[in-house]
Amino acid sequence: MKKISPFHLAIPVNDLFIAINFYENILGCTPGRKSEHWADYDFFGHQLVVHLDPNHQAKNHHNDVDGKSVPVPHFGVVLPWEEFDTFSDKLKLSDQIEFIIEPYLRFEGRPGEQKTLFFYDPAGNALEFKSFKNMDQLFKK
Repeated sequence: MKKISPFHLAIPVNDLFIAINFYENILGCTPGRKSEHWADYDFFGHQLVVHLDPNHQAKNHHNDVDGKSVPVPHFGVVLPWEEFDTFSDKLKLSDQIEFIIEPYLRFEGRPGEQKTLFFYDPAGNALEFKSFKNMDQLFKK
């Protein structure tokens, strides 16, 4: 794989204080700059900005993917295989995380074998974290 450039993603949150607590203390993201209306984070090497929108209403749309109800839209990170279990175990111990889709293994023994999980942040933004057994198969058909 070629070197990947960090992405920048800005998302709405309806309570900045709650979002800051979640991204810093639950997910463990390193904070960057802040104002009274936004805060940015090192989101696993990428820039995530939470922007206050007091009127933000999360949408609750799901599509069927491999027999699972996957929230749309969603965002997240592909973690190294060895780090996925450590991260998901940390989330399982948190009383702040309610999984939409519990951590599980997809395509076991087949091309694209991966672990994945889904949950919402407090503002209703859906997150997915996944890991590929073989990162060379990230875009494999």
